[in-house]
Amino acid sequence: MTAQLPDPTPRPVPAGELRASHDDREAVVEQLRDAAAEGRIDLDELDSRLEQALTSKTYAELAVLTADLPKSQAAQDLPPLVLKGGMYGASRGPGRWEVPGHVVARAGLGGVSLDFTRAECRLAQVVVEAYGETSGVTIVIPDGWAADTTGMDPGFGGLKDKTTSDRLPGTPLIRLTGSGGMAGVVIRHPNKRERRKLDGDARH
Repeated sequence: MTAQLPDPTPRPVPAGELRASHDDREAVVEQLRDAAAEGRIDLDELDSRLEQALTSKTYAELAVLTADLPKSQAAQDLPPLVLKGGMYGASRGPGRWEVPGHVVARAGLGGVSLDFTRAECRLAQVVVEAYGETSGVTIVIPDGWAADTTGMDPGFGGLKDKTTSDRLPGTPLIRLTGSGGMAGVVIRHPNKRERRKLDGDARH
């Protein structure tokens, strides 16, 4: 009987165990200070949470510090983000950007790429209205975020939902609406190449 060799395939790291970056910690610090200014937490608790935020190493450790706090009203007031692929395509992300409550992505001939992996989102849910049209829309959301695609019309191009339902506390829900059109809409978590880039950036 031959010995069973260990499976060399690397196992995906659970979303909450992914390493947090300096920007991730700073975003939580800012939210905690806003909460203290609004009287939601007292100064002693603020000091305690700030200390934990600055020493947190993972997304899960950060998430628990703001899980009982409402999202900032300022983000609710942002105008909708409209991306039109046109002839040459359009994209938002993967750099830092603030997420409004409503995003419209029209692929056109060039396609649209919408990457939330480094976005700052203070809302409980975000409506993404995607139209695949001729060249398709690709949406990338961080591990720990979840998507509701029940309001989406797949059209001819179809809808590919490659996300998991493992939503972390304090993270937004992406409500996907619109139509797949001819080329379809894809919503997924980062692929291996994107994960390597995120991990590399987090170490710097």
